[in-house]
Amino acid sequence: MSDFAIGESDFLLDGEPFRILSGALHYFRVHPDLWADRIDKARRMGLNTIETYVPWNAHSPRRGVFDTTGMLDLGRFLDEVAAAGLHAIVRPGPYICAEWDNGGLPAWLFQEPGVGVRRYEKQFLAAVEEYLGQVLAVVRPRQVDQGGPVLLVQVENEYGAFGNDQEYLEAVAAMIRETGITVPLVTVDQPVPEMLTAGGLDGVLRTGSFGSRSVERLRTLREHQPTGPLMCMEFWDGWFDHWGGPHHTTGVEEAARELDALLAQGASVNIYMFHGGTNFGLTSGADDKGVFRPTVTSYDYDAPLDEAGRPTAKYEAFREVLSRYSSTPVDASPPRAEAPAPRFTVALGEPVRLLADPACWGAETCHEVMPSLDDLQTRLALFRTEITVDGPALLSVGEVRDRVLVFLDGAPVGVLERERRDRALMLPHGRGRLELVVEDQGRVNYGPRIGEPKGLLGDLRLDAEPLTGWTAWAVDLDAVPNLWTSAPPASPAGVGPTAWRTSFPVGEPVDHFLRTDAWGKGIAWVNGFCLGRYWHRGPQHTLYVPGPVLRPGDNELVVLELETMVDPTATFAAGLSLGPVED
Repeated sequence: MSDFAIGESDFLLDGEPFRILSGALHYFRVHPDLWADRIDKARRMGLNTIETYVPWNAHSPRRGVFDTTGMLDLGRFLDEVAAAGLHAIVRPGPYICAEWDNGGLPAWLFQEPGVGVRRYEKQFLAAVEEYLGQVLAVVRPRQVDQGGPVLLVQVENEYGAFGNDQEYLEAVAAMIRETGITVPLVTVDQPVPEMLTAGGLDGVLRTGSFGSRSVERLRTLREHQPTGPLMCMEFWDGWFDHWGGPHHTTGVEEAARELDALLAQGASVNIYMFHGGTNFGLTSGADDKGVFRPTVTSYDYDAPLDEAGRPTAKYEAFREVLSRYSSTPVDASPPRAEAPAPRFTVALGEPVRLLADPACWGAETCHEVMPSLDDLQTRLALFRTEITVDGPALLSVGEVRDRVLVFLDGAPVGVLERERRDRALMLPHGRGRLELVVEDQGRVNYGPRIGEPKGLLGDLRLDAEPLTGWTAWAVDLDAVPNLWTSAPPASPAGVGPTAWRTSFPVGEPVDHFLRTDAWGKGIAWVNGFCLGRYWHRGPQHTLYVPGPVLRPGDNELVVLELETMVDPTATFAAGLSLGPVED
């Protein structure tokens, strides 16, 4: 057991000054059988600590549930950090941002009438207390003063950029202490005076988040905190990507120079990210600062380890910088070499069309007024009604969240997209079967639009008349890989959302890279494991397939194409293709 404390100017480990050299590694973005590999590479780069957020919504998809299995086994992750001889920082939120769906807040929370968002409101606080009790029960026995790796626990996350409710922050800090957390607590905010004031707490160490002008930012932090160690809790060494944008990168020399400047000031650091990993499943979030921009599946972040865990030039540059500030020698031996990824193609077959027989995709319900996706508890739904208007007709909706494919008598008519602020579409005629496939592209993870409902909101009209009498099918995406056990015989390829499957052989289960640039827009699974979303817009044109997902022999690939599969062929490439970089 060790004692860890905040001193006059340093962190103190067993009474001696200790500089935290940490890297962000989110257990929920990395296959658990690869945690040890990524942690070992962090140690070899010269880090002595691993930091992770905790995503409330992933652990608690429904109230009363707290899942710690598989990729959500926080206890196993912290134990692997300890086994590697490293320390840990845990940031449980309840809000985490992290470019993660809804900033980590569960969607069910916002279906409570009158619930507050990150403020002192009894319904919200009751849910937060329940959550913190569950997650910190995992952390409590793994604190450094109980023989574990955890040095610090964070209160909320960049709260000064959101609100100014000190009573709320104090309540969250008190809840953390009441669970038995005895290690020091911290807050983090961008080093802007008003944010440091609004997001900080007396008696809790303030830390900063920034990626440039390190000396200036640390000076601002010191002005708001005269004593205590200086720490950048998020040293941004890269950035995340949006669909349709460039792949963001930062210069290796520039990033290394900033890291050196930060450490030269005597500060501690958490490199965000050391390894970004992947937004597997439908976990990526979105921005909406006037324009809705969903985040891609890859969370490569231009980090020292790329999305597949392979060292980059930034890894070597950071290792050289860290070696000059580490209190222990940095392991100079290179990380384990990765096996090459196989390259091959395989035909997709056995298409199953959503519009042909929606009953096998999910439960049917009837509604006079169209429900939201939240009402149906789904991320994708088909809505159908009959229309009887003479001549061409204008379909209009109050707000699209986030994308709608429109069909009339089975033929595609057009697309309504939130990103373009679409609200209306002209139908060629007003009689027949109107079908709308509504997709949630990821919940906003930053700012005032956190927690907003998904689906078609407001008045839905055909010309001036309300559209009513809907039949809805909430698509069970978890069940898509099993469609062929319940669906009718595979149908010929046609328009509209279609699931395809194939098998492919694997010798040694090493990482694979599935190319998607020849497809349209959709989701892919390998052996039932959801790799995430793809979209021809890019920038990323590969989906990462972790080696532990595969097995020797036959493996199954399932693809749900929402638009059109021009060439039903799956191509596996030699490595990542994350798209063109920004100028």
